[in-house]
Amino acid sequence: MNIPKELKYSKSHEYLKTEENKTGVLGITAYAASELGDIVYIELPEIGASFNAGDKFGVIESVKSVSDLYVPCACKIVEVNPELNEHPEYVNQDPYGKGWMLKVEITANVTSSKDLISAEEYEKFVLAETH
Repeated sequence: MNIPKELKYSKSHEYLKTEENKTGVLGITAYAASELGDIVYIELPEIGASFNAGDKFGVIESVKSVSDLYVPCACKIVEVNPELNEHPEYVNQDPYGKGWMLKVEITANVTSSKDLISAEEYEKFVLAETH
């Protein structure tokens, strides 16, 4: 299972890669991408939009289903991955690299966020969900 140790995860299968200057990168996990199947469309928010932890920020559509996307922390959108309009398959191919969705300014303390869990906790959560 591809679960990078340095990232934080949500139980709705989004990841957050935090950077030192209160910014972060959001996307969906490799597990979520594989469960969705071939991704054909992603609806993402406008730059400047603000969200509270747990808010819906977009929609992802695959050949199998349509799912909502949720932010795992309070944040403001500073960049949206422009490549995903033309290449939504990047989320399937490289969810932690070319398939990132949002760059955000984190507006609350993520270390105290109950919505974010460690890689080890996420792995246990996924294993429990699949059995």
